Amino acid sequence: MKKLLAGSLLTALVLAGCGGGNGGASEEETSTLKVGASNVPHAIILEQAKPLLEEQGIELDIETYQDYILPNQDLEAGEIDANYFQHIPYLESQKKEFGYDFENAGGIHIEPIGVYSQKYASLEELPEGATILMSNSVADHGRILSMLEAQGLIKLAEGIDKTTAEVKDIVENPKNLEFDANYEAALMVQLYEAGEGDALLINSNYAIDAGLSPLEDSIALESSESPYVNIIAVNKGDEDSENIKALVETLKSQEIQDFILEEWGGAVVPVK
Repeated sequence: MKKLLAGSLLTALVLAGCGGGNGGASEEETSTLKVGASNVPHAIILEQAKPLLEEQGIELDIETYQDYILPNQDLEAGEIDANYFQHIPYLESQKKEFGYDFENAGGIHIEPIGVYSQKYASLEELPEGATILMSNSVADHGRILSMLEAQGLIKLAEGIDKTTAEVKDIVENPKNLEFDANYEAALMVQLYEAGEGDALLINSNYAIDAGLSPLEDSIALESSESPYVNIIAVNKGDEDSENIKALVETLKSQEIQDFILEEWGGAVVPVK
């Protein structure tokens, strides 16, 4: 009997030493990283990063959003670990307005904003008093007005911070353009398809999601040198976590940058 017990104990010790069972030390530990993102292009880019992160032991859980408000609310509430949908000026305006304690963990890409029109084929064709529709996202107003200034349609006051410019900062408006900024950003495509206004400004993520090509369908496109870089945003302190660092490094990898350029042909531009 003693020999039998001794043999059983030895067998148990050998199995334990070999890592038998689900809790064996030989298994790699994995962690989950939940990231909120706009459908296009952010969620698509994240899907490409999924297998690369899996190789590093990180399971990427992607939560998609249709608006620009909930992703920051959910980040603050801890419902997600990070979000990927907003550019730097929008992040700063949200922090100022709502007191969010967020950090920019890294810039990934730029989505040039475009001017679209069902009535005119170029900005030069816009008539006197043409109505320009813009979203009610104040963080985009400076971006839009700076773009229109670069196209020669308006001139902004000297010395202002153009990222925060408003319609009231226009000092020259040769065509007496009328600006209507009372629409949700997500509705701009529907307004375009309905033929509303003489021209509209549409964010590229919404344009692409609706099947529009910023390069082919817009009558003017923001320069790729735009400072409006889309970033990974996190709660303060999380920017130094290993999982967040791995996410940013993966999204900035050559493989992902090549994918972005190939998939959208310049309508979405990766940053170094």
